[in-house]
Parts: sequence; C-alpha cells; structure tokens
Amino acid sequence: MANLILIACLAILAILITISLFLAGGYLWWRHKRSQLQFIEPTEDENSSSYSLKVPQAGVQDIYDVVTQPSKPPQPQQTQLTTTPANPLQNNLNRKLNGFLNLKTPLIGSSSPAVPSKTSGSNSTADNSKDATNKNFSMTDMYIDNCDTSENVGQIHFSLEYDFQNTSLILKVLQGKELPAKDLSGTSDPYVRVTLLPDKKHRLETKIKRRTLNPRWNETFYFEGFPIQKLQSRVLHLHVFDYDRFSRDDSIGEVFLPLCQVDFGTKQSFWKALKPPAKDKCGELLSSLCYHPSNSILTLTLIKARNLKAKDINGKSDPYVKVWLQFGEKRIEKRKTPIFNCTLNPVFNESFSFNVPWEKIRECSLDVMVMDFDNIGRNELIGRILLAGKNGSGASETKHWQDMISKPRQTIVQWHRLKPE
Repeated sequence: MANLILIACLAILAILITISLFLAGGYLWWRHKRSQLQFIEPTEDENSSSYSLKVPQAGVQDIYDVVTQPSKPPQPQQTQLTTTPANPLQNNLNRKLNGFLNLKTPLIGSSSPAVPSKTSGSNSTADNSKDATNKNFSMTDMYIDNCDTSENVGQIHFSLEYDFQNTSLILKVLQGKELPAKDLSGTSDPYVRVTLLPDKKHRLETKIKRRTLNPRWNETFYFEGFPIQKLQSRVLHLHVFDYDRFSRDDSIGEVFLPLCQVDFGTKQSFWKALKPPAKDKCGELLSSLCYHPSNSILTLTLIKARNLKAKDINGKSDPYVKVWLQFGEKRIEKRKTPIFNCTLNPVFNESFSFNVPWEKIRECSLDVMVMDFDNIGRNELIGRILLAGKNGSGASETKHWQDMISKPRQTIVQWHRLKPE
C-alpha cells in the first residue's frame, strides 16, 4: 500500500514539473518573439510575387556610407528600430520573404559612417567628389572579377527603378534566357538569389521555375529606406542557381551591377550576360597594388583568397602566401603571410612594402605563390600569379600592373585566377 502511495505522489510531482517547464518555455518564447523585429504579413494571397525589406529611415549621417580603410575600423553603433501603424497601401507594399526571418538588426544597409566636414571652396568639393568615386570603384573591384570568359551560360533580364518619395529601390527580376542544362533530363530548375553587396548575410530569392532553360520569374523586390546617396556604394548581385532536392544547388552564373553606374532618373531595363562560376581548380586571389613615386614604395596587399584547391586528406588546405620581388630573373626580397589552418577561403589582409625606384618599376615583378603548409614533408604549391608590366602570368596580371603605374598613389584592387605550376 505504501509503495502505491509513493508511486502516485511521484507521478503527480512529475506531471507538475512537466507543466511548469512547459509554461516557462512558452513564456520565454513569447518574450523572445516580442523582442525581435517582425515583418508585416501580406494581405494578399501567397501567389503574390512581390517582396520587400524595411530598414530604418536614414538620418543625416546615414546619407554618407563611407567605405572605411582597414587601419580605421568603424565604431559599432546600435540602431534603434521603430514601428509605425501600417495602412492598407503600406501592407500592399510590404510583402513576405521566401522564408520568415526575425532579426534585431536591419536586413540590408545598416551603416555607421562618419559625416564629412563642410568646407568652403570649389577645390574641396572636387576633392570630396573624387574621393567618393575612388571609394565606390574600390569597393566594386572587391566583388567583380574582370577576367574575360568565352563560356556562355545564358542571360538575365531585370529592371531597376527608384521611388524618391519613399526612398525605395525597386528591383524586378523578369526572365532568363538560354541557361545551361544542369539536370539529367536536359533542363534546369533555376531561381535567382539577390543581394546588395557588401551585405552578404541577408538574401532574397525568387521562386523556383521547374524544368526550363528560359524561366520567367516576373518578381518584384522592394529595398526600403535607402537614400539615393547610400545606393551609390552598393553593388547589386544576381546569382542564378539550379535547385537540387537531394544535393547542393548548382551555380549557373552570376552578374554584378555597381549601382553608382545606374541612372535612377528613369526606370532602367537590363539584359546582362551571366558569368560562369570559377572553374579554376587552383582558386582565386584578391590583391591590390599601389606605387608612390615620391618615396619609391611599392605596396602589395593580399586581401583574401577563395575556392582554393584542397591539398589535405580532410578536403582542406593550410594556405599561406609567399611573395618574391624580382628584377628580371633575379630574386631580390621575400615576404610571407601567416598560415591559415583548415580553410579554402582564407582572409589574409597582409600588406608588404618594397623599395623600388621609379626608373626600375617597369622592369621588376612580383611572384605571388599560394602554398599549402605541411608538418611532414615539403610544402605544396596551390597556385601562383606573376604581377609584371611586360611578361605577367596573364592579361589580368599585366593590366593590373599597368593600371598601378598609370594611376600612382591609388590603390588598384583586382581578382586573379591562380595558375598551376
């Protein structure tokens, strides 16, 4: 009898504990949801093909989205989000994303820039305008690979429009044409992923069009709360993928459009040829060159690499970069970056300066080798490039060097495809 009473008491106690945990969990979940930014649900049916993102209205400082130098990182700044009552028209403009998101920070375009000081005189105004242009194009070079390619992977049709009254960018992804087949059936299941660089975290996607090489998406995306000045430092990235249910989606092609090159006075329509994904097994290297004739300093900055060839049995590499300054065939000076373990996409952010007289700048070259470090045995070469004015390892490398000479005191950023030995 005593055992039965003990078992009943334990059962009741267990039920009470379970109920308490359930109520506590529900309360914490409710508090968590209240503290996060919510998207306004659409009032129309789910077949609507229009989406929007809301970001806080920019203040005076948000007008200037400055691309800061690595030596002066931006100070973190918290953004206070406010909500306003939505009217029916606003509800029609605010569409649901292809996946419900809750974020405490704006999805696209949060900045903490410094406001340039107001100065008098036309020279100062011209200098500021020139600096802003240089920064925009430097940021553009960070993402755009200017290497020529003869492979045809189709085209994409889209349009851009700017709503000055509501400070909103309106993107319409219309259609694709002559996409390559990625499936065994001789077709693809394409969709488009949309980002506004440099923000890579938050992305929008079109719906998937099944079994077609000439898809028609006809979908509209609204990027709200973007003053026209802020858009000047953004790069529109459209990346077409082939959907695969059982494996990773295949990249079909991509296109980059610097918004500083778009005239928003009228609605613009574009047909752009897609660029194929990088197939070079060695990977790619992003670097910059700068030469100061006044003090004869040549500066090479190794920013990052991507899609490096795996050299280890774990499918990774331990990359580092070795740089030789050469005059003709003679090696003069060597520099190295630190080793980055177990990665195929290292971020180096290393700068090397060399003393090169102006009269010899056209005769010298930089032999840049991306290596895989090995504890046992000899370090292996992943890929290399030769930056030179005459006999570079490719047209891209030669052009990079010539641009550096023709634009002294300017930092020239460019992607290069690594070559095997």
